[in-house]
Amino acid sequence: MARIFNYAMGTEIVYGIGASKDTGKYAKDLGISRALIVTDPGIEKVGLLEGILASLKEAGVEVTIFAEVEENPLDTTIERAYELYAEKGCDGVIGVGGGSSMDSAKAVALLATNPGPLMRYEGFAKAENKAGTVICIPTTAGTGSEVTTTSVITDSKRDQKTVVSGPQLTATLALCDPELTVSLPPFLTATTGMDALSHALECYVNTNTNPISMALAYRAMELIGKNLRAAVANGQNLAARDGMLMGSLLAGMAFNVTRLGLAHSAAMPLGSWENKLPHGLANAIMLPRVTEFNLMADYERFAEVAKALGEDIEGLPPREAAFLAVKALDDLVADIGIPARLGDAGIKRENIPAIAEETMKSRNTLVNPRQATLQEVIELLERSM
Repeated sequence: MARIFNYAMGTEIVYGIGASKDTGKYAKDLGISRALIVTDPGIEKVGLLEGILASLKEAGVEVTIFAEVEENPLDTTIERAYELYAEKGCDGVIGVGGGSSMDSAKAVALLATNPGPLMRYEGFAKAENKAGTVICIPTTAGTGSEVTTTSVITDSKRDQKTVVSGPQLTATLALCDPELTVSLPPFLTATTGMDALSHALECYVNTNTNPISMALAYRAMELIGKNLRAAVANGQNLAARDGMLMGSLLAGMAFNVTRLGLAHSAAMPLGSWENKLPHGLANAIMLPRVTEFNLMADYERFAEVAKALGEDIEGLPPREAAFLAVKALDDLVADIGIPARLGDAGIKRENIPAIAEETMKSRNTLVNPRQATLQEVIELLERSM
């Protein structure tokens, strides 16, 4: 059914093997003369910054490195990074890493043009001014943060994951180089890949999707379904890494304007408080069960998901074909070595009611294809234990 929708992409994309070796050129073209690189200690330790730093030096761009981003970045960490940005007189931010580093970089750039503290911008479109110049360089194929208008932040006062989002938070440039993902360990390849798949799948089936997002999401599901196993099996398989990074990028472009669904709604509280479940792992565990719960909302749409993930649905009635989407997800999770249950990942049963309550508050829950009650979410989490 036709309806009014909008689709906007405020980020320039440069994609290709070896693209990061020209970081200095792109930074210079954007007017950056003093850059703050925002990353995590692991990225610096394994040497992924070396080519980027060499390129920036050749272009005459001065560099300060902030390599203190946590797995779930705190608002206070981002504010410390901004203090360093201001102290060094920086005029651009370069986020290198996974979603945490890129989200942090975008948030630092937001503070460069809007007064702190960061948590005053919690929610959607609370900032007045567009973020400063920021380049995002992903080293994982998962979050799509390089093209989204969201930063996932942990509020240090509440010990709770939340979001700062809106068109003000757009990266200036996404510089996507599959070579930077080859050193990612198998388990992180698996969990970040499932995060990307959940972006594509939940965007494709939710009630706020649109033809542009659906086209992007469908291709993302095809690429991830085809390449994730191979990338986990052999990280040096550059063709698989290329397919995964493109799938993650397309998924980010797809869901950026549509929101997601119940799997992502639950992933936020699953990563908060004492739970601290990594975001990709939370989505990997929840996605098959959420998909199973949602099937009855649109059997034909979920049959298309099954086909995108490589299942043979020819000649099958829509309901039977739709159930193959759940099979495809369960098989994929098992093949890539991800725990199938929340309990196996350390979640305590007594925390389920609080997790469910937070899940119900998410804007993603509003667009889930099947509307859920609090009791149904509790039961869904119980089935995932």
